[in-house]
Amino acid sequence: MNKLMCSRISGLAAVAASLIINLGVKAEDRLPLERVATIQLKGVAGTLDHLSADFDNSRLFVANESNNTLDVVDLKSNRLVKQVAGQREIHGIAYAGDLNRIFVGNGEGVCNALDGRDYSLIKSVPVPDADSVRYDPRTHRVFVAGERSLTVIDAKSLEVLSTVKLPAPPHGFQIAADHARVYVNTGVPCEVSVVDANKSEVVPRDPLGAHQGDGPLTLDESNHRILVGLRREPRLAVLKLESGKECASLPIPEGSDDMSLDAKAKRIYISCSSGFVAVIRQIDADHYESVANVPTIKGAKTSLYDGSTKRLYVVVPRQPQAEGPEVWVYQARD
Repeated sequence: MNKLMCSRISGLAAVAASLIINLGVKAEDRLPLERVATIQLKGVAGTLDHLSADFDNSRLFVANESNNTLDVVDLKSNRLVKQVAGQREIHGIAYAGDLNRIFVGNGEGVCNALDGRDYSLIKSVPVPDADSVRYDPRTHRVFVAGERSLTVIDAKSLEVLSTVKLPAPPHGFQIAADHARVYVNTGVPCEVSVVDANKSEVVPRDPLGAHQGDGPLTLDESNHRILVGLRREPRLAVLKLESGKECASLPIPEGSDDMSLDAKAKRIYISCSSGFVAVIRQIDADHYESVANVPTIKGAKTSLYDGSTKRLYVVVPRQPQAEGPEVWVYQARD
């Protein structure tokens, strides 16, 4: 590139910068998410995993994996109030509000049931390589993703009801709200395994073809769609709920790990370990467009969205010179 062209490019950049300054417009002001708070956690550098919440009582639960603790945050004060030790290789969390119990999936091979009042251990249920956890309040059942299986636990008696064998290791999964199905993103091979929750067996599966690399999954039941984050050739894949046929696709940043759908606002939030939250607008059931890839920080892979306050909580690993990990709080903008 010659000096004249460099000079012209520099001049154009300077004009653009001056316009932004003169108009008082900052780049972050145009983003669909505004960072409004930072919650300080405690712990060593390393990985953190999934979140859950008791929003009725302003509690956020964080899987502080590197610290082997379940971290409890008071959302009224945005302060860490409790670290429950002994949660080795903690990954997934599910809060059963009607029972006031917290279920924690630990990679060491157990799902711990904790009392929601004082966080004491009620029972440890063996689940090999326990990971993500979900709770179904209709049936009082807890579903725990394991090595190549989905373990079903009675949330009241804490007895194992069944273990569903899956075709491959699971990652993201969701329980349908209006029918007895659990949709599990598995790989390799990469597919959505459909589990009949009443029979505890896998029914016909939805293949995802050559686009392997399982990630998060959520359901848009009002539009009869499954939303899947794929990591190899990273993209959002949209499948028809009944047939499993892919009907839409959109590129996203690398390392998708958690996904939330705001059905009223028609927005999808996908937190990615590459350092972004992908914000996607749902035009209709079969059409989607990227709104923005909001910068976070590398390694900030997991998140949780509160639809009532329109706030997104993103967990950030401990950075150099920082006191500990953090939770970054974002407010969604219209």
